[in-house]
Amino acid sequence: MTKSFRVTLLPGDGIGPEIMTVAVAVLKQVGEQHNIQFDFTEALLGGAAIDATGSPLPAETLSTCQASDAVLLASIGGYKWDDLPREKRPETGLLGLRSGLKLFANLRPATILPQLLSASSLKPEIVEGVDIMVVRELTGGIYFGTPKGIFETEDGQRGVSTMVYHSSEIDRIGKVAFETARKRKGQLCSVDKANVLDVSQLWRDRITALSTHYPDVELSHLYVDNAAMQLVRAPKQFDTIVTGNLFGDILSDAAAMLTGSIGMLPSASLGESGPGVFEPVHGSAPDIAGQDKANPLAQVLSAAMMLRYGLDQPKAADQIEQAVLTVLDQGYRTGDIMSEGMKAVGCREMGEALKQALRPK
Repeated sequence: MTKSFRVTLLPGDGIGPEIMTVAVAVLKQVGEQHNIQFDFTEALLGGAAIDATGSPLPAETLSTCQASDAVLLASIGGYKWDDLPREKRPETGLLGLRSGLKLFANLRPATILPQLLSASSLKPEIVEGVDIMVVRELTGGIYFGTPKGIFETEDGQRGVSTMVYHSSEIDRIGKVAFETARKRKGQLCSVDKANVLDVSQLWRDRITALSTHYPDVELSHLYVDNAAMQLVRAPKQFDTIVTGNLFGDILSDAAAMLTGSIGMLPSASLGESGPGVFEPVHGSAPDIAGQDKANPLAQVLSAAMMLRYGLDQPKAADQIEQAVLTVLDQGYRTGDIMSEGMKAVGCREMGEALKQALRPK
């Protein structure tokens, strides 16, 4: 029986359209083998949307995404739009998309692939075997708290951003984190700054209270500065990390670089219901856009996360993830993960290698 899914594609800016092309080709090929029919609809987000409509998140894009089963996003932003007012910048469109879809949980894996062990800037004995999942709260915290802005005062300008969390927001991200840890090694580290911030003390209190419902999960706490240090010093101590919006933004990027290339890592943003958004961790890399230099593997792995977490098609997700391992075993490398003795390829050739790896043997 054929399964059918509506997927909104948001190629975005920079290298986005290039890596999206590879991911769509991979999805189509896997879909044929697993009786999955994809109804793809492309929409505008970020800088491309600003250029076409004046808005980083057109209303039509949001409504299209809301009517989908899942959203596959590539990358947004670039130097071209950096000087626009904040409300007009590409990143504001992404925040609006997360808010409009009521996405509150961001899952970002940082896994060391044995084929790329030498790509990490840390010693192999430090990073070998690292497998971390960062669960980041997405719609609360300092990015959304009020009051905020730059105000004129008698003493000059005053900038204000407010970190706010309600107990309900902490509880729902905590539940996602505990459930995620339960499916992994049963270890959860909650990261806050409770020694300084009242909002973090509430965070710690709520996570601790929630832990009584998950006796099979070992809960620990770290202050964010210590957590950052420990990620570099001894990353293998971590299994699942849960933290707020600002701290998660920083720590998930730090965890990503343990792997040697941010160009290898996918992510998933999920809500309580409705479509999730699946996207690579890396940015739009405008300096190499259109040059066939981009690494499409994070985008392809994001498509696999979409199949696994968004569409409940784990066998198809497994096949894509295995294809990525296969092409790496075969020595194919884009510039960001290139090492001695490997075969340098561009975005398109990496895509062709993936399609070959997906063909039935």
